[in-house]
This record gives sequence, structure tokens and C-alpha cells, in this order.
Amino acid sequence: MPKILVTGSNGQLGSEIKELTNNDRNNLYFFTDRDSLDITDQKTIKSFIATNRIDTIINCAAYTAVDKAEEDEANANAINHLAVKYLAEIAKEKNIKLIHISTDYVFDGTNYRPYVESDPTNPKSVYGATKLAGEKAMQEANPANSIIIRTSWVYSSFGNNFVKTMLRLGKERDALGVIFDQVGTPTYAKDLAQTILDIVPQITNEKVEIYHYSNEGVLSWYDFAKEIMYMSKLECHIKPIETKEYPTPAKRPYYSLLNKAKIKKEFGITIPYWKDSVNACLKALGEKR
Repeated sequence: MPKILVTGSNGQLGSEIKELTNNDRNNLYFFTDRDSLDITDQKTIKSFIATNRIDTIINCAAYTAVDKAEEDEANANAINHLAVKYLAEIAKEKNIKLIHISTDYVFDGTNYRPYVESDPTNPKSVYGATKLAGEKAMQEANPANSIIIRTSWVYSSFGNNFVKTMLRLGKERDALGVIFDQVGTPTYAKDLAQTILDIVPQITNEKVEIYHYSNEGVLSWYDFAKEIMYMSKLECHIKPIETKEYPTPAKRPYYSLLNKAKIKKEFGITIPYWKDSVNACLKALGEKR
């Protein structure tokens, strides 16, 4: 029976994987968080993997506080870079399959067409830089049967995210300004979780491969907020604002659209349209009206 370690299991993606595998009797899962397994401690990871005879790692753990990372680079680097390095080195040594989740923030957001996996990276934030460092460390270790999946604008019925924030503010306020000049595609964590579970048995590659995943379609944060209010029947007027009107410590990419052709072709998956996924998430939250 395959033994699968899922790190960051209390986050959005980890929680979705946990829920989807609740009745899975074909695999044995080990769900860990920072309290039960410190992935920034190489000896601790090695011991856990050896003791439990892990043969697959799905690394959902990440330092995702984008703005906080600007002043907390050491911790962001420990989780987003060094922990990935340790996991990759152990995966190489023990011949363990590794699936690592990365981000659109490795790009600078100046593209004019959807980013493909081979496009030059140029992160503009500490978060993006540490995530890219993690990618490079994994590629340098180069464990076989291992992949990196970059994703964007993740939301879920679990954790804190844009959808939940809009629902809360939509009930509290009559009007709300939301950025319209940052463009990309949201990712429903449940869709990504299902894709990961579907492709894990299919992964067979000699060197680390990178894939892009988000839902289908293109929109701005303004469009996203409008649709959440519409589907939830909340009477909150959404006003478009420019990024410069909402300054943040960390720079966000203006353009985060990811080309998903590679993952769809190589693994034969179908990716849901973003509106359908928002609808599914709102139903899960009991907010569909």
C-alpha cells in the first residue's frame, strides 16, 4: 500500500486533499502540519520518512503571507526554500516521488500572453523569490518521478482567502473597491487537489518537470469579486480601483495568466471553468443563494 505524506495539511490545498481522500482505502496518508512535523529540520524529516516508510510526498506547506514576508525573509526562506531543498534531497536519496506546489509569483507579471513553464522567471517580492529558490533547489537535487506545480489565486472552503473575505465584506458593507488592473485566473483548491491525486500514479520522469495549473478563463480581481457577490446575491456594490490606490508592502504581478496546455496534454486532465468552480465553492460554504 502506497504511503503518502501530505505536508501543510491544515492549509487550503492540504485540507482539500484530506477531505477527498477520507474514504481512500488504496493508500495510507500521513497528514502533517508545522506542529507535528517541522520540515525545516532535515533530521526530523528524514526520521519521519524512514519510520513511516513514506514513498510519496505532496508538499503543500508554504509561507504564504506575501506582505509579511517582506519583513520576515528568514522564515519565508526556511519554509519556501530550505525545506523544499531538504525534501528534494531526501526524495533523491530514498527514491521517493515528490510533488511540490509553487506560485505565479515567480514571474514579474509583465507578459502579454499566458506564461508557459519555460518562460524566464523574475520575482518581484520576497515571497516570489523564496518560492523560486525552492524550485531551483528541487531542480538541483533532481529526484526522479518528481514535479513542481505552479498555481495562482488559490481559494477554498477552508482557510482564509479572497472568496471568504469578499463574502464577509459583502455582508458588512454597501460598497467595496477591488483592483481591476491585475489579471489572472483563480484556482479552486479542491480542483487542484483532485488533479494531484489523479496524476500522482502517472508521474514517471527522470528529471524534475514543471507544470502550470489554475482554473480555465481570465479575469481581474474586480471581476472575481463581482461574480462572488452576484452568485451569493449580496447587495454590495463593487467599484474598480487601480493597484496604486491600494498600496501593499509586496509587489503583485499585474499579469498572472498561466498556460495549462502541458499538464492537460501529458496527464489527460480536464480543468473546470473558473465560474463553475466558484459556484461549487460557494455551495460548499453554504453561501449559494
